[in-house]
Amino acid sequence: MNYLRRDRNVSPLFRMNKKALVTGSCGLIGSEVAFHFSLAGYDVIGVDNNQRAIFFGPEGDTSWSLKRLRDNIPGYQHHNLDIRNRDGVLRLLQDTRPNVILHTAAQPSHDRAAQIVFDDFDTNAGGTLNLLEATRQHAPECVFIHMSTNKVYGDGPNKLNLVEKETRWDFADPEFRDGIPETFSIDQSLHSVFGASKVAADVMVQEYGRYFGMPSCVLRGGCLTGPNHSGVELHGFLSYLIRCNLVGKEYKVFGYKGKQVRDNLHSEDVARFMLAFAQNPRCGEVYNLGGGLENSCSILEAFALAERFTGRKQVWTYVEGNRIGDHVCYYSDLRKMKAHYPGWGITKNLDETFAEIAKAWSSRLVNA
Repeated sequence: MNYLRRDRNVSPLFRMNKKALVTGSCGLIGSEVAFHFSLAGYDVIGVDNNQRAIFFGPEGDTSWSLKRLRDNIPGYQHHNLDIRNRDGVLRLLQDTRPNVILHTAAQPSHDRAAQIVFDDFDTNAGGTLNLLEATRQHAPECVFIHMSTNKVYGDGPNKLNLVEKETRWDFADPEFRDGIPETFSIDQSLHSVFGASKVAADVMVQEYGRYFGMPSCVLRGGCLTGPNHSGVELHGFLSYLIRCNLVGKEYKVFGYKGKQVRDNLHSEDVARFMLAFAQNPRCGEVYNLGGGLENSCSILEAFALAERFTGRKQVWTYVEGNRIGDHVCYYSDLRKMKAHYPGWGITKNLDETFAEIAKAWSSRLVNA
């Protein structure tokens, strides 16, 4: 969907006077959600202090995304607020009282977390708790949608029987032919520091939904991607891989023969599911949100796809050691999501997603 169009001139008469508060609004998912909910008639309130630039350096900077939001979303309100600021979050919810909160802000890197353990936990776990309690106090009917991660399952999926194929690993047992379900244990496994902080947030969102009866859900994302991702080596698999391809930068493959598998979901389809949930919410639900088997690929397969869409050879090297707690094979079982929300489905396949990311990076690199 092309968001940068005349929709920004939509008359206020057609708006619903509902408010959507988006944390991490300048990130990939946050910005996509902001545009999607604006087009659905919501007034959008963004919260983002460009912490990504601090976590990842200049390549992670999302200032360009903030300009895009301000230029193209009617009435967009932005708050340069750190979600670790408890008093600030409480005041924000008291002042805005939104109808839906789309919590996409996080320290998102598996690897970076070990170097900044307090920042990681305070952002992912503490920041989420700040938002939940502020919502309970000032907007208890508000729908709370939390962007979690498949890393809450730790390395549990690696303990399943796997089969090695020519270009990928896959699950050997028929029980997992559709992928990892929401009933898969998140306990007694190696998560990484990032995974552990996200477990804390994940469980707390469930608890506020079930204990306090707040309409809420946890979305355990796979590789969520799209053309507006500021991908870096430590976070943003496909975006970073394609960027490396375009500039001829060496891409490092960490272990598993480059056959490790991830499912990939376009950010537009993420936003579509969030809107579906907001319109028909449940309390304390959990969904695995990814591309499923049909939109999965290994790193080797991703190289081939990138080369097809850019016409450039991928430059890469292999490192024997895998990342701690990294999945050998992971793709989401989407049956629960589709059963609860039968109107939702994947609209962007891998080819479309690769093409869009390659086109976006080509444009951004030329204009840099």
